[in-house]
Amino acid sequence: MIQQAANTSEPPFIVELIPSLLFVLVTVFIVYKLFGFFEMAYVEYIKKRLFYNHFYFKKKTLNKEQRFILSKYIKLYNGLSLDHKVYFEHRVATIMNTMEFIGKGIEVSETMKLITSATLVKLTFGFRDYQISSVERILIYPEEFYSQTNKTYHKGEFNPAYRALVMSWKDVLYGYEIDDDNLNLAIHEFIHAIHFYYMSVRRKSTSAAIFLDSFQELVTYLDANAVLKTNLVSSGYLRDYAYTNQFEFLSVIVETFIETPIEFKSKFPKLYSKVKLMLNYNFNGY
Repeated sequence: MIQQAANTSEPPFIVELIPSLLFVLVTVFIVYKLFGFFEMAYVEYIKKRLFYNHFYFKKKTLNKEQRFILSKYIKLYNGLSLDHKVYFEHRVATIMNTMEFIGKGIEVSETMKLITSATLVKLTFGFRDYQISSVERILIYPEEFYSQTNKTYHKGEFNPAYRALVMSWKDVLYGYEIDDDNLNLAIHEFIHAIHFYYMSVRRKSTSAAIFLDSFQELVTYLDANAVLKTNLVSSGYLRDYAYTNQFEFLSVIVETFIETPIEFKSKFPKLYSKVKLMLNYNFNGY
């Protein structure tokens, strides 16, 4: 009788790798969670600083014309180191590639995409968490538009339900052409969106923790210093709209910090330092 040979073939190579791959994935997951835990503890109890900010496997780039537009409109970009310019351009390119731009009675140009994307990037450049899910699309009107939200004309608005920023291009451009009047529509509306997003991820984002906790410290500091608060209001340095509510106060004080940092630091150094901490800003000019 001829006996059938036993099947002695080896298991596929990929099957042998499965335990090792699972071990690596579990290890990476644990390290990631531990990193997040220790960084959050450091931010909350020791110092409001990220362990690192910029790390990219592959950096996106902008072309010469796009860099020229950035240098024309974004003062922060011009003062950055060469490495930071590369990081800034990568983030701008990333936002441009993921954001939906919709023209309402106007054709969306490359300049519109660059300026609006760079606005978000410069406001979050001190943070690792910069791709905010609260804004997926930007609607651009040629000028003031009629808002269906409250049945009146607006220059800009943040619509969290639609995950959209809606802005008048005329007023966005005005905010960048006159860059020292503490009035910048794009900055103002993006801060609303950033604030909304960071509130939703506060427990898992150290960027959000720094931003929100520092803002609360700023408000608490003002409330505890009646003389300073009175001087701030009476100085007229912040426009009256800042005192509508805390949301508008936040947007206006960031507009002011971005546009006239030297004057801000001179007039109200304590408040300036708190806004600087809130944005984690350590860049030339600030």
